[in-house]
Amino acid sequence: MSLALALVLAVALERLVELVIARRHSQALLAEGGVEHGAWQVTAFILLHGAWLAALAAVAWQGAALQWTFVVLYGLLLVARIWTMASLGRFWTVRVITLPAAPLVKRGPYRWLRHPNYLVVIGEVAILPLALGTWRLALLFSILNLALVAARIRVEDAALAPRRG
Repeated sequence: MSLALALVLAVALERLVELVIARRHSQALLAEGGVEHGAWQVTAFILLHGAWLAALAAVAWQGAALQWTFVVLYGLLLVARIWTMASLGRFWTVRVITLPAAPLVKRGPYRWLRHPNYLVVIGEVAILPLALGTWRLALLFSILNLALVAARIRVEDAALAPRRG
């Protein structure tokens, strides 16, 4: 197995683990009276990111050489991803679920940015294809992802607006 394919498979495994964690958090939040907003977006993100990973696996399977500068950048984004997830703790999920009585998270990168996780995802979707030397996939999936993230941010901002004061 090539290093490129191993990288893509490792990212796919990481995303599957995240879905398991997200499901656990979502179930707990909903059991506490949480309200979900924009549920359709979860399926759209899973389909988009699944297609992104499948396209990258196909490129890696064909023997793509890794561009190490972009691999390192992706690693830094992964650290930022873990930081955002840890900062949200039990409130991190792939769904927009609000608990009306819960305070907004203001720790970690959320001290400075409203949507750091989405910035990380935008970076990841662009950088991983570049790590495999395919700027066309970086461009295609970045455009699609940006459209979906923009819609997601509108839903999340509307859902959190009453708690922002």
